[in-house]
Amino acid sequence: MNACLPGCILFDQDGTLLDSLPGIEFSVRAAFLACGIRPPEVSLRSMIGPPIRTILSKAGEVTDAAVLDALEKAFRVSYDGEGWRKTACYPDASRVLHALRERGRRLFVVSNKPLHISLESLKAEGIFDLFEAIVTRDSRVPAYSGKVEMTRTLMEERLIAPEDCLFVGDTMEDAEAAAAAGVRFAYMTHGYGVIRENAPVRVDFRFDSFLQLLPLTAKELVHD
Repeated sequence: MNACLPGCILFDQDGTLLDSLPGIEFSVRAAFLACGIRPPEVSLRSMIGPPIRTILSKAGEVTDAAVLDALEKAFRVSYDGEGWRKTACYPDASRVLHALRERGRRLFVVSNKPLHISLESLKAEGIFDLFEAIVTRDSRVPAYSGKVEMTRTLMEERLIAPEDCLFVGDTMEDAEAAAAAGVRFAYMTHGYGVIRENAPVRVDFRFDSFLQLLPLTAKELVHD
């Protein structure tokens, strides 16, 4: 592992840049109540990351497609109206992102969130303008299949070389997207996922806070 940050940095959103758990928990509960179903009494922390339909299915042990349709619709109503407003940046995230831009890094977001909510959340936290591009599943038609396709397409369109790129995320899905694109991966441990030391994915950095990124911008990048 080279202790340095490359020129282009891709960030996952939920669990990496933003703590969206309070808002998601609020709207999941609201969705179940709106559909006349007892809300699940389980922690959603380890479930955050995949699309909300997957979270609703897992949290409530729901497999019926029609019920999931209703739950997803009710969730969107709650989250689009009030839930997303309960989201906030992790400590020092805004400060570090501004510093990274000042030091010449190109910043991007790759997220499973719907585009309109992703944009509103980033604008509300005052960090929207720091990103060169924000890619979500629904930011194009047809929708992306997942983060692997989102990452590869972003890199192709923005002419980003794998050796000059880092993906910062908090889940195995993020690590797998980085691996598929041939880029380095930084695991943000304050998030919702768990990537153990012996996990079958490459982890080049493990950050406990955003402040740990800054010293690495002053070091020369040496490619493997």
